[in-house]
Amino acid sequence: MTIKDLQPAVVFGIFDQINHVPRPSKKEGKIRQYLLDFAAQHNIAVKTDAIGNVVMSRPATPGHEDAPGIIMQAHMDMVCESNDKNFDFENSPIETVVDGEWLHAKGTTLGADNGIGMAAAMAALIDDELVHGPLEALFTVDEETGLTGANNLGEDMIHGSMLLNLDSEDDAEIFVGCAGGVDTTCLFDYKRSVAPTDFHYFKFDISKGLGGHSGGDIHLGRANAVQLLARFLYAIAAKHEISLCEVDGGNLRNAIPRAAHCLFGVHTSKKEDIVVLFNQYVADVENEYKDLEPTIEFALDTIERPEFAIDADTTHRLIEALYAAPHGVISMSRDLEGLVETSTNLASVKMKDDNTILVTTSQRSSVESRKWDIAHRVEALFKLAGANVTHGDGYPGWAPNLNSRIMKIASDAYEELYGVKPAIKAIHAGLECGLFLLKYPHLDMVSFGPTLQGVHSPSERMNIPAVERFWGQLRRTIEKVAQLKG
Repeated sequence: MTIKDLQPAVVFGIFDQINHVPRPSKKEGKIRQYLLDFAAQHNIAVKTDAIGNVVMSRPATPGHEDAPGIIMQAHMDMVCESNDKNFDFENSPIETVVDGEWLHAKGTTLGADNGIGMAAAMAALIDDELVHGPLEALFTVDEETGLTGANNLGEDMIHGSMLLNLDSEDDAEIFVGCAGGVDTTCLFDYKRSVAPTDFHYFKFDISKGLGGHSGGDIHLGRANAVQLLARFLYAIAAKHEISLCEVDGGNLRNAIPRAAHCLFGVHTSKKEDIVVLFNQYVADVENEYKDLEPTIEFALDTIERPEFAIDADTTHRLIEALYAAPHGVISMSRDLEGLVETSTNLASVKMKDDNTILVTTSQRSSVESRKWDIAHRVEALFKLAGANVTHGDGYPGWAPNLNSRIMKIASDAYEELYGVKPAIKAIHAGLECGLFLLKYPHLDMVSFGPTLQGVHSPSERMNIPAVERFWGQLRRTIEKVAQLKG
C-alpha cells in the first residue's frame, strides 16, 4: 500500500503533491508557486503579500452569503531533519511509507507539520459537495524559524471572523490557547591557535537521539545532544588539559537537539584515560536514558591532528556555559493540569566562519513575565561566560477564550460525527494565532488537527485514521457555520 491508496483520497492526494515540492523555512518559493498554480488550475481567487503569504478564497455557497466567514490557516514551511546528512531538502521530494495505520517518511521529517493542514484546506476549497459560507485559506511562510509570515501578514489579506488553525497534532483535542516564545542567542568570539603536536585527537559523536518538538515534546525528558556533549567535555576538562578544535550540535531553535559532535585532543599520555572515561560516560548515560532513548548512539574515534584549535580560555567558558545552561521544563501550569507553563530549549551550537561560536536557545511560556524571566536567566549565565547575548522579538501567547463560539461548533462537529466529546486544551508549543490577534483582534479561533508523533525529527509520523476524522471535523465545522448568520 502507498499514500495513493489512502482515504480521504483528496486530502492524501494533495498532501502527496505537497511533499514533492521542497519547502524549507525561508525558502518557500517553490511551494508558493505550487499554491499559485493550484489556484489557477481550479479557478480559485488568490493573492499574496510582500512577505510571501498566500490567501485563496472561495465565494459562499448560494444562499449562505451572510454566514460568518471562515479562514482556514496553515503554514507552508517544514522542519528539515534527516538521518542522512546529505539529503537535499531544497531539491529532493519527501518519500512516504505506509506502515499499518501510520504514515512516515524514509529517514526524514514527514512534513505533516504542517503539510496536512495545507492539504485539508486546499481540499475544502475544491470540494463541490461542501456547503459553506465565505471561505478563505491562509498559507503563511517561515512559521518554524521565526513566525515571519504571521508577524508580517499584509493589510486586508483576510476578511473572515472565524479562524481554524490546522496546525495541531492530537486527534479528539481542540486547542484554544498556546504559549508565547522568544529566542536568545549567545555569541562567543574565539581566537585560533595551533593544535598542539604532542596531543592525541578524537572525534566524539552523538547521533540518533529522538529529539522532537521543543514545545510539544519538552516534558518527555528526552536527551539533549548538546548538553550531553558538554557533559563529556566538562568531565575531560576537569581532569586533563583539553584542546577543542570543533564543536557542532543541533539545528533548529524549536527542535530538541538529537545529534552533536566535537573534535578535541588531550596529551598523548592521557589517551587511554579518555577511552576509560568515555566508556564510563556511555554506561552512565545509557542507564539514565534506558527505555527513553532506545536509538541514541555514541562514538569516540581517533582522528588526524586538526590544523587549528579554539583558544583555551574560550574553550573552558563555552564548555562550562553549555553544561550549566538550563534545558527542559521550568514550571508547570497551575491553571490547566498537565500543561507545561514555562520551558527552555538549548537548541544548537555552531561555529561560524568569522571566528565566532553561536549558541541558540528558545524559551516558551504561557505567562509573559515568566517567558522573559527564563530568557533573562539564560542571558545572565552566558554573559557570565563572556558571550554577547541578544534576544529576538519573540511572539505573544494566545489566551484561552472558553466562551468561544467556534470552539463550541468545532467540538459539537467532532462529537456528532464520532460520538466523542473532544478535550479542550491549551498547548505549550507556539502557534501563529497570537500574532493574528494583534492585527485582527475580532477573530474567534480554534486549532485542531490529526495525531502526529515525533514532529521536528525523522521519526515524525501521522496516524492515518485520524486524518479521516480531521477531514470530517473540518467539513462538518464549515457546514455548521454556514447555517449561521454573521
